[in-house]
Amino acid sequence: MLEMTLADVRNDMLTIFCLLAMSRDKPYCVYILTNRTNKVMYVGMTNDLQRRVREHKSRLIEGFTKKYNVDKLVYFEETDDVLSAIAREKEIKKWRREKKDMLVVTINPDWNELGEEGVW
Repeated sequence: MLEMTLADVRNDMLTIFCLLAMSRDKPYCVYILTNRTNKVMYVGMTNDLQRRVREHKSRLIEGFTKKYNVDKLVYFEETDDVLSAIAREKEIKKWRREKKDMLVVTINPDWNELGEEGVW
């Protein structure tokens, strides 16, 4: 009998996602969100940053960002390669908080919310 762990299922889903997504023209974004006081951080990856930020702001998805009111976009970077985006997200998630703070400050020294008014 074949036994699959949750990790196996996730890896299979990731492989399928990557294969489907490789032909896309839209850039992939690795992004950092924080809460109103900049005390809590969330690192994510998406193929549609505007949609994903709207989801965080409207609290549509249960989880960390909803629980801790994390919906302020303070950093993002783009790439055309989904595998690079996934690797970069994993890399940043492993960093200590101080290093993530320095990354945000490189493009957003005042920790302002990024994005046009009304876009999110």
